[in-house]
Amino acid sequence: MPKSENQKLKLLYIIRILEEKTDEEHAITTPDLIVELEKYNISAERKSIYNDIGQLQQYGYDIVNNKSKVNGGYYLASRRFELPELKLLVDAVQSSKFITKTKSTDLIKKLESFSSIYEAKQLQRQVYVSNRMKADNEKIYYNVDYIHKAIQENRKISFRYFEWTMDKKMQFRKEGERYQVSPWALIWRDENYYLAAFDEENAIMKHYRVDKMIELTISEEERCGLEQFRQFDIAEYANKTFGMYAGTEETVTLQFANRLAGVVFDRFGKDITVRKRDANFFSVRVKVALSGQFYGWLTGIGAEAQIIAPPKVVEDYQEYMKNIMKLYK
Repeated sequence: MPKSENQKLKLLYIIRILEEKTDEEHAITTPDLIVELEKYNISAERKSIYNDIGQLQQYGYDIVNNKSKVNGGYYLASRRFELPELKLLVDAVQSSKFITKTKSTDLIKKLESFSSIYEAKQLQRQVYVSNRMKADNEKIYYNVDYIHKAIQENRKISFRYFEWTMDKKMQFRKEGERYQVSPWALIWRDENYYLAAFDEENAIMKHYRVDKMIELTISEEERCGLEQFRQFDIAEYANKTFGMYAGTEETVTLQFANRLAGVVFDRFGKDITVRKRDANFFSVRVKVALSGQFYGWLTGIGAEAQIIAPPKVVEDYQEYMKNIMKLYK
């Protein structure tokens, strides 16, 4: 049989087959390996396969020859990532709010390529375990990269910044005027990415949600605010600025002032149903985790937020506030 142009790539195709179609539970026999190679227009004999496997092992690939009569054959025993590590990475990608659904799917497919086709099914199953709110800004993935680049190159960045209205529409802050700041650090908190940056105009450190930035560009101007950043405790700042809550799950009806629509969407996602109550307020019916952290979040909003139902939750919240007020009598 004449040799094809792919014949010189034989070793590369063998390792590809082993990576894609074998693991500890799924080995491939020599005859089956020959059949797989034929799909790439590569001819092989049993003896040449033995020699090829030996060369790959000598190079460093952990290829095991399982001589058992059940599931016997060759399989790749060690990989760049172990399956539990890939599961962990998939969970991190899937649960991260700052990564959009489209980009999450792309990243997970790339992670699957580090496993066999059989192990990849376990990773695919995990994609549907969580239904958390995801960012809508497809540019965030690249925004993070641009911000890192700007920090490394000691450059300022500029961008437009937006918030969500009650009608779930994008509304630019500062009437669409571009922000220009000196980026110093990225903070991952409450499953969102935040940029800690120096605002030269106000001479203070500020934070910005990266998924609410669009049209981000790197300036030619050098950063400023080094002394302010040196005095800036990122961990302390993050703990004071961003909150978390957990507890017993309950469906509640909440009322908010219209101007807080963005705050509500940030917390519960934009898939919730919004009902207009009057010219100044709207209500939502959502599942929340009842706890001191939740009540504290609500109290922090003040008189522009109110629990409407159920009555038991209203009573619990009243008791929560009464207990706080007792401390100040």
